[in-house]
Amino acid sequence: MKRILVLCTGNSCRSQMAEGYLKFYTQSGAEIYSAGLESHGINPYAIKAMEEDSIDISGQHSKPIRVFRGRHFDYLVTVCDEATHSLLRDITYGEKIHFSIPDPAAFEGGSEEKLEEFRRVREIVKKKMLKFIGKALQENTEAAA
Repeated sequence: MKRILVLCTGNSCRSQMAEGYLKFYTQSGAEIYSAGLESHGINPYAIKAMEEDSIDISGQHSKPIRVFRGRHFDYLVTVCDEATHSLLRDITYGEKIHFSIPDPAAFEGGSEEKLEEFRRVREIVKKKMLKFIGKALQENTEAAA
């Protein structure tokens, strides 16, 4: 079974959304984890935006990368530029995939405007994770042939 780690800055929004979508779309066909360079707690707007798309991430927890010290992942998926440029000593991985996704937590505005930004970013995350799954599944199918 493939092991996938999604990494971003604070493990509060983008990586949490990505973890939720990957778990949903792989249907337990892979071990999915997320972490941040730091741990900022899950943003309530991320939970709400995902809930609107029928994905429940309320039980997920924000974790720093160091909790995975010594572990190997088949794929490291970075969803922010800071994470992809960080020197990672805690883990090893087979392949790194990077998606530059804007941080919805950095958006300034009222509650409804913030939620709308999280919805917009949710759709970007969803599209990118579906693209990644298609690539990873294609590689697995070709390797098995």
